[in-house]
Order: sequence, then structure tokens, then C-alpha cells
Amino acid sequence: MKNSSTGNNHNNNVADSNDLRRQTFNNILQSNGSGEYSFRFSNTQEASPVIVSPRPSNTTASTPPWDVSASPLSKSPWSSHVAPENYAYTGLRGSLVREEGHIYSLAASGDLLYTGSESKNIRVWKNQKEFSGFKSSSGLVKAIIIAGDRIISGHQDGKIRIWRASRKDPSQHKRIGTMPTFKAKIKSSFRTSIKHVDAISCLSLSEDKSLLYSGSWDKTFKVWRVSDSKCLESVKAHDDAVNSIIAAFDGQVFTGSADGSVKVWKRQIQGKGTKHFLSQTLLKQESAVTSLAVDPSSTFLYCGSSDGLVNFWERDKILSHGGVLRGHKLAVLCLATAGNLALSGSADTNICVWRREGGAHILLSVLIGHGGPVKCLAVEEEKGADLGGGDRQYMVYSGSIDKSVKIWRVSEQAAAMQPPPPGPPPPQKVEDCNSWADFSLAPGEMRKY
Repeated sequence: MKNSSTGNNHNNNVADSNDLRRQTFNNILQSNGSGEYSFRFSNTQEASPVIVSPRPSNTTASTPPWDVSASPLSKSPWSSHVAPENYAYTGLRGSLVREEGHIYSLAASGDLLYTGSESKNIRVWKNQKEFSGFKSSSGLVKAIIIAGDRIISGHQDGKIRIWRASRKDPSQHKRIGTMPTFKAKIKSSFRTSIKHVDAISCLSLSEDKSLLYSGSWDKTFKVWRVSDSKCLESVKAHDDAVNSIIAAFDGQVFTGSADGSVKVWKRQIQGKGTKHFLSQTLLKQESAVTSLAVDPSSTFLYCGSSDGLVNFWERDKILSHGGVLRGHKLAVLCLATAGNLALSGSADTNICVWRREGGAHILLSVLIGHGGPVKCLAVEEEKGADLGGGDRQYMVYSGSIDKSVKIWRVSEQAAAMQPPPPGPPPPQKVEDCNSWADFSLAPGEMRKY
């Protein structure tokens, strides 16, 4: 756990009844002892209102409405509970459940899904069935990204590993490289800037896929040339952990940090290298920035933070602030975009699905089913799903600290949710989503999980 210098004055008015909830939250998020993500929480900020969609009467989070079969790999610690292909229900479609350990990272590409967990394994799923897996020598998997025929993973030990599937047998994967390379480390034995000295939290590719960006808890981001795995540049970007990085439009790179800021960096090519200059700071707040995402049309930038809010900016208006999406009661931990949809996963265990209409956003649904904070999201469009009227359907994958990956089907043209009736919200039980709240942190205090 890392505390900032402003975090020494705890709120003495916290009731003793919160002790049990504090223990529940800390036991789950600190179970691996090494920490999972960097956040800054403030207990002086009001929680955002949440809208909860009703679960279908024949569906529960723990018991799917179809026959449960054994995992295709009998020795695997995972079990798969997925509906048949012709199952047309829009909503929760199935679950991939691990016997132990948290789900840290997801990446989807076509009919393949890659999952990373604290076991150091990367599992590969094809059409929601276990297909293969491969394991790194050290460092749990914090981030996964797909670059053509390469799978790039970022790890707790500060290393980036590159994998490729065999052309003869796609179920077999081989590690083909590491960033930094062994040769580069030998050449720069007196320079520590080419390697991260703390966990890698995020990865992103440039628009032309030639550059890889890595963000780390060591407060820096680094730029790597994909073709030869060479580190071109290291940038001291923030005053605290870099939680998210996005290489986006117009040669710009966006970084979000536990220091509460979102920064814009402008890339310039200098000879065979790069140089990044700070262009502007879009946001500076007390709450930690936990995640960033850009929509597929590169028109909107989204930012999730530990106060439960999602801010967004519009490219067409010179990155002017477009507004705030309020749908969560606790920290937003991850974001994803697809088509006109934006999705946010939260420590309140829910996933909000928003549809963009012009500059406005409408809350379509809240996906309920996880038993713990939603740590990562991945989305793929369902090819060949002709629903008429220009509607598109997506497969949404959500990874959680509850040890499961849930699979959802989401329609872009679904009817919007109705607002809650006027009046105060009904009281909630302690064991509901409030049990995930950490009431032990004072204003400005930061914790690395």
C-alpha cells in the first residue's frame, strides 16, 4: 500500500459499523499482497446515483438457464458455462469461471478471447470454449493487446512479453521476444530508463501499429518500436502511477494517472526515434484516473475515475469537455467502446452501457451479474448478426475480482432505460454493493492495490 503525504488525516467520524465492510473490501482487493491498481479515493465526495436494471426472472448470476458442461480441458482450473449458439437472449450469455485468482486483463480478436490472471497464465478461448493457454516465467498478467499475429502482454514484474501462435498448430503459442531485449539491457546496463521498474499497468498501439506504448506504476510511459522491440523513448509523465494510456488520433497520446490528471502528449518523429511533448492537461482532480478509452471513430475521449464518474471530451471541439456520465456508486475501473456504445465497469460490480447520440449519451442498460468489482472489459462485434434497421450486436466480455469472465450480448439499438421514480432511493443492505466501499481512506489518500 502506498499513501500520499496528504493522506495522514483520517476522518474520525467513520462509524464502527463500517469495520466489517472495510475488511471485506481490503481482503478481496489486497489478497495477492502485491497490489492490483493505483487509486486515490476521497470519502468527502458524494457517490453517483446508480440505475439497476432488473434481472430476467429465469436468469441469475450464479445459475445459468442452460445445461452446464465440463470444461474442454479437464485439467484446466477454469470451467465454462455458456449458452448454445442459437440462444438468442440479449443480456448475460455465459460465464468462464476460474477456481482461484483474480482476472486482471482481457483482449478479444474475432472469435478468440485472451484472459490474464494472477496465475501468470494467458488462456485462449475460441467461440467461448477453452482453446489453449501459455504461461510466462514470471510476473502476473496486467495487460494484453493484440498486434496482428502477435499477442503482447504487460506484467507485474515490469516486463513486456511477445507471443505468436504456431502456423501449423494455432493452439500452440511461443514467446518470440521480450521488451526490453536482453541485448538492449546489456548495452544499457548503466541506464535504467529503457525498462520499467514497477508493474506495467496498460498497453496501447499507435494508429499505424508501428509503435507500442506502455504505462507503468513507476510514473512513466515508454515508446517501443514494434518491428525490433527497441525502446525509443521514456517519458516521466505523472507524479504517480500511470493507470491508462491511449495512442489515438492526430499523433496524440493520452495518459491517466493516480495523481488525478489526464494529459495530452504530442508525438514528433525525430530521425529514427520519437519525442513526446506535453500538449495540455485535460483534467486535474483529487480522484484517481483509472481508465481511458477512445471511440472507434476517434471522436470522443472517455475517462473513468475513482469517484464513479466518466468524463468525456470531443475531438471536433478541440478536445473541449463534453460532459459527465453518472451511472456508478463506486469507482469506475475500466472502459471500452464499440460502434456508438461506451461501456464502464465499476467496483460496484455493475457494467453501464451508454449509447452516443450526437454529443449526448443515453444509458441503455446496466449489466448485473458479477459478485465483485469489474476490472477489465473487451468488446467484439458479432459478425453475421443481421438484426435489420442497421442494428449491430456485440459480445461484451467482463473480467472481475470474483474470479470469473462473464459474456454478454448487447444490442446497439436497444431501448433506453427509464429513469428511476422520484423520491429517495430505497435503503440497501450492507452485503450489497456498499460492502465493496473502502471507508478507511481520508481525503487525498492514495492506495495501491
